[in-house]
Amino acid sequence: MKVKMLSRNPDNYVRETKLDLQRVPRNYDPALHPFEVPREYIRALNATKLERVFAKPFLASLDGHRDGVNCLAKHPEKLATVLSGACDGEVRIWNLTQRNCIRTIQAHEGFVRGICTRFCGTSFFTVGDDKTVKQWKMDGPGYGDEEEPLHTILGKTVYTGIDHHWKEAVFATCGQQVDIWDEQRTNPICSMTWGFDSISSVKFNPIETFLLGSCASDRNIVLYDMRQATPLKKVILDMRTNTICWNPMEAFIFTAANEDYNLYTFDMRALDTPVMVHMDHVSAVLDVDYSPTGKEFVSASFDKSIRIFPVDKSRSREVYHTKRMQHVICVKWTSDSKYIMCGSDEMNIRLWKANASEKLGLTSREKAAKDYNQKLKEKFQHYPHIKRIARHRHLPKSIYSQIQEQRIMKEARRRKEVNRIKHSKPGSVPLVSEKKKHVVAVVK
Repeated sequence: MKVKMLSRNPDNYVRETKLDLQRVPRNYDPALHPFEVPREYIRALNATKLERVFAKPFLASLDGHRDGVNCLAKHPEKLATVLSGACDGEVRIWNLTQRNCIRTIQAHEGFVRGICTRFCGTSFFTVGDDKTVKQWKMDGPGYGDEEEPLHTILGKTVYTGIDHHWKEAVFATCGQQVDIWDEQRTNPICSMTWGFDSISSVKFNPIETFLLGSCASDRNIVLYDMRQATPLKKVILDMRTNTICWNPMEAFIFTAANEDYNLYTFDMRALDTPVMVHMDHVSAVLDVDYSPTGKEFVSASFDKSIRIFPVDKSRSREVYHTKRMQHVICVKWTSDSKYIMCGSDEMNIRLWKANASEKLGLTSREKAAKDYNQKLKEKFQHYPHIKRIARHRHLPKSIYSQIQEQRIMKEARRRKEVNRIKHSKPGSVPLVSEKKKHVVAVVK
């Protein structure tokens, strides 16, 4: 005789405390859930719509400068501390949590051309139109003391940019040439040049710390090795590059912000073709900065907007703009990867969320719901209705009309190229890919 007994383990359905949620047994057999996909589709659609409803990325505006903000720098250890240099020679240190200025320094006569912090965060360096490099203490002077730099180096020419080594007491400046300086000396350790035009920006590689990249006004991007004290190679583009930024996670990858409205991501081992051409801006791109994750970067443009690009995509995932924001000159992504700062012509520094619809300060249940919605959006992202809602962005009329105009021009160029190939001898007109169009030459 067989006897069947029901056996239930109380651990599967009894709450440990009254505050816990009731445990509900679920059978995941797909035969019992015939409408699972339609139900999930509706949830994904609602999640996508709510994401666009709650997309309010603008957080704060830091005002106080009396001229356009020309450069920004992050503190290497304190998330809340930011430094900014203006076109009237003034440097300000800001506290982002209190959203106020904690220190003001009249650093230079004329523009502050560049600002960077020491890797330990105890001091910072500025360069200006008065041909000087100055080192300042990060902490303000004592009560009754004068505000004076720790060191001042007087150069022969105007310096246009500065960057500090990530691990050693060495920094680089650029102007007529790239100079490598020891902090304790008043003369450069070595000077490197390749060409005769002025160099607008210089950046140390954060991983291979002896590598530098610079961009000059003769359309070159030049790579240097500090150990050999010589230039390695250079790539010449169609138009001038304003600045470059190294990927903090991949040693050989860097992105260049160009005057032809595009950004180019290069692998320094193969400079003849960019890894990706990022197109969306409608005016010159003035600055670029990577997220600490190395997966995305933010670009600032003359078209009064900033855009966030995934590294492996040619189109931006987000565009930020306000009615008052003018030409954006500098941009930085904070070290916790959550916020973006930009400095613009009309004397303000703006703070944005890196994820436009992200809610700050989530409970554990809200976090779980957010992760579930994110997975649903990824699952149904290619459905036309969801794709259209997720992709839609409101743009200012000036940018929108320029995009339409450029689309017509691009289509005309493409049509002309197709006609030329069609009416020429087969093979006589080479088909050049979009990536290779903009690279003129690579010199080693």
